[in-house]
Amino acid sequence: MLQAKPTPRWTDDHGDGAQEPEFKPLTREEARQWRASQPVLSPWRLVGVQWLVGLLAAVLAWLLSRSVPLAVSVLYGAAAVALPSALMAYGLTSSALSRLLSGFAQAAFAGFLFWEGVKVLLSVAMLAAAVWILPEPNWMGLLIGMVLVLKVFWFGFLLQTRRPVKNG
Repeated sequence: MLQAKPTPRWTDDHGDGAQEPEFKPLTREEARQWRASQPVLSPWRLVGVQWLVGLLAAVLAWLLSRSVPLAVSVLYGAAAVALPSALMAYGLTSSALSRLLSGFAQAAFAGFLFWEGVKVLLSVAMLAAAVWILPEPNWMGLLIGMVLVLKVFWFGFLLQTRRPVKNG
């Protein structure tokens, strides 16, 4: 019969013998300097880039195919992502509720979850309504427009974080 071996006790060592540094809260001035060194991330700039990419994709689809239904489907697919994103950006930055609850972390998080839910539901509703709104829906074009605009969000976020700091 095998004997159970005792597990080693947990230590603060990081494997190389160094101890984790003690937690030291920032002073007011250090916190201000840290905030000034961080880039300002604007959801409105990302929404603008989403709309721009959607329009460019629709124009490019029309130029390559000379098919108006394809171009309209690409534009509608892009709008099914960009319009709900714009509504969410408004809800998080400009609505009266966001200004009222801006000082409370839990309320701000709940507001984020609420607007994310609104965004997803509006996107799904727009996709479901495509059958009635588009005269000749091209489902591949609609999917391409959606994917392009969804991917541009991450590309725009990456570009914004690499921009030089202008808020300090």
